[in-house]
Amino acid sequence: MIGYLTHDAELVQAFRTQRHRRGRPAGPAARIFKTAVKLSDLFSDENVAAIRGTLDRPISGIVLDSRRVAPGNLFFALPGLRSDGARYIDEAIERGAHAIVCSAFPVVVNSRATFIKVEKPRDVLAEVSRRYFNSPDEKLKVVGVTGTNGKTTVAHLVRHILSGSNKRVGMLGTIQYDLGGRMVPSYKTTPESLDVYGLLSQMRTAGCEEAVMEVSSHGIDQKRVQGIKFAVAVFTNLTRDHLDYHGSIESYFEVKSRLFTGATGSAPHASVINMDDEHGRRLLSILRGRAGVVTFGESPEAEVRAVGIRLGFKSTAFRLVWPGGSADVDSPLIGRYNVSNVLAAIAACRAMGRDPAECAAALSTFKAPPGRMERIDEGQPFNVLVDYAHTDDALRNALGMLRGITPGRLLVVFGCGGNRDRSKRPLMTAAVQEAADFAWATSDNPRSESPDRIFMDMKAGVAAPERIAFIEDRRRAISLALDAARPGDSLLIAGKGHETFQEFADTVIPFDDRQVVRELIEVKQLSQS
Repeated sequence: MIGYLTHDAELVQAFRTQRHRRGRPAGPAARIFKTAVKLSDLFSDENVAAIRGTLDRPISGIVLDSRRVAPGNLFFALPGLRSDGARYIDEAIERGAHAIVCSAFPVVVNSRATFIKVEKPRDVLAEVSRRYFNSPDEKLKVVGVTGTNGKTTVAHLVRHILSGSNKRVGMLGTIQYDLGGRMVPSYKTTPESLDVYGLLSQMRTAGCEEAVMEVSSHGIDQKRVQGIKFAVAVFTNLTRDHLDYHGSIESYFEVKSRLFTGATGSAPHASVINMDDEHGRRLLSILRGRAGVVTFGESPEAEVRAVGIRLGFKSTAFRLVWPGGSADVDSPLIGRYNVSNVLAAIAACRAMGRDPAECAAALSTFKAPPGRMERIDEGQPFNVLVDYAHTDDALRNALGMLRGITPGRLLVVFGCGGNRDRSKRPLMTAAVQEAADFAWATSDNPRSESPDRIFMDMKAGVAAPERIAFIEDRRRAISLALDAARPGDSLLIAGKGHETFQEFADTVIPFDDRQVVRELIEVKQLSQS
């Protein structure tokens, strides 16, 4: 667990005030609560299976990592994919934990702590975290963005549009967390529920009235957004990804749909759905008859749609149409898929009560998120773009867009991550071979998997071996691609986008595609001068 979530006495007192207004007696307990939350304030009868000890004791904070336990903390011993939190109960108590939440009592129950047995620990974690941080989602209008592709761009667009007149709008996403008063690096697209509620609370304290967050399928399935009252939920699209986790595209879709159906504990006030996506249309059929559904896309049936699209090398223009109005859009984002992203953001903001014409006007000052079709310009006579595309569909979209605006050849550097869905590797290679004139397949984040095995999977998608080279070292692959590029060509370096590291089995090294490109171009230019 990251270290910036700590107990806040003011938030706790606000929570006590809210409980008192609901009819709870104040008295001595309220005075104690000014300095510490009690277990009895956080747990309800319906979410507790059994208790060993008393709930009439204060806690100083909630933690998931036994190494971060401080005296007085409540420790959630969560079962995990790699390790079971129950193994660290004794360590947590030694560090001073006042209470332990677990799915089964240990053989020996240490009397120094209260043990709380629950049937669904992640559900309870979300509920307890929400109470601990005084339900910050009720004081913020939260926009949740989910989908295989486009989450980061749409989230940044929504924040930019909502931030008009220098308003503070919080954001949680893949690149960073904007807490209203400060930025912190992102460590997970959708953090654990404890961190989500803590971060939303910090946004509220900083004066934010609105927030936007990327919602991953892992985040939904692992109850990280359980109970959040979303003002708007956005569905961008769904393509083949994360099947190593979900098992099938059907299961993947079912998890995504929970955000819209209320299966996360609360249905959004408004649902914004991509009508151009087959899974979006399927989601619409599930939501048929529900209030607050807004559609977007190029489809004539979409409520917020684009017509007369004109794709350019540095911008995209189209006519935005919605019930009762229209406006011209000049977007700095290139590519047809970014038309969809812009429509998603404007539709979401319209659902928040914003004027679409004003939303369209705000796009003129928008800067693309780092690593999302980010152009690297060091004076070279060809185009270099760095993008996060890491699925066959994302690659196909990115390359298809570049093909339409590139007068010369289309070159690609790409790779497939280790310890992830192996079935998409040949599909990614096939997508690149369909669109690119030449490609360099290389390492992405191999993690603990052998690059040779990753390459073996990727080679199953090769149709034209003379148009692809397999180079394990990513820096060398980028260097070779830069050497091959000629005036008028476009070189796409795909897969890592904004990432500033590369993961191997036993180490993580600094590696930023954008910085590597700049360094290599500078060296090559100096050698030619």
